[in-house]
Amino acid sequence: MFKILKYSFYDLMRSRWSYVYFIFYLALGFILLFLNNDVNKAVITLMNIIIVLTPLIGTVFGVMYYYNSKEFTELLLAQPIKRSKIFMGQYLGISISLTLSLVLGLGIPFVAYGLFRSSAIFDFSLLLLVGAFLNFIFVALSFNIALSNENKIKGFGYAILMWLFLAVIYDGVFLTFLVFFNEYPLDKFSLIATMFNPIDLSRILILLKLDISALLGYTGAVFRKFFGTNLGMTLSIFILVLWIIFPVWRMNRKLKKKDF
Repeated sequence: MFKILKYSFYDLMRSRWSYVYFIFYLALGFILLFLNNDVNKAVITLMNIIIVLTPLIGTVFGVMYYYNSKEFTELLLAQPIKRSKIFMGQYLGISISLTLSLVLGLGIPFVAYGLFRSSAIFDFSLLLLVGAFLNFIFVALSFNIALSNENKIKGFGYAILMWLFLAVIYDGVFLTFLVFFNEYPLDKFSLIATMFNPIDLSRILILLKLDISALLGYTGAVFRKFFGTNLGMTLSIFILVLWIIFPVWRMNRKLKKKDF
């Protein structure tokens, strides 16, 4: 598995799109940190970009890598190697390479700005942690979609639709539901609904750490009301970990039944 992970990692790191991804975050980090006197505002702006862009990049890279390396994967499957090792190596290689581009792209401006000596290091580290979680989650989800669809066009379509639903449509449906049923106690429902969307959960996790009440929104306020700041953050991280475990588990289960 580690040899496949190493190959997938180096293959993606040689890709020009990985450099574009890295340079984009590098430029964004320098612009926001050096042109903004308030670090919290820079972190919030980065959060709004990361929680939308990172899932999209993870989804596109995951689906694209699966379909483009399909012939090579079939060659590996003909060898005495477990299927789970092959696909776990590819999954980890993609996720780690994307996370490294994100961490280096934002970490270099952070170090250059001198924030590693201030208390802002914890807020910034949490931002990078959330970005890493989203990479691992959406690459796993995209692998599940690709494994379920032999047709490349359908696979890409379903993957983009999945990202669009979780990033945009989910919030709209959720808010519409709250408006129509505002006379009923919906606190517990809001908590459960938030847990089914890793993007919303990531946003709440960062805002709980920054403790900005005005930006928490209804679900964030409910989260803090029920669990408090520290317990709410711990619970959010735990659920994000589950969001990685379940798609990976389903991917391995799907591999055992799939006929390549």
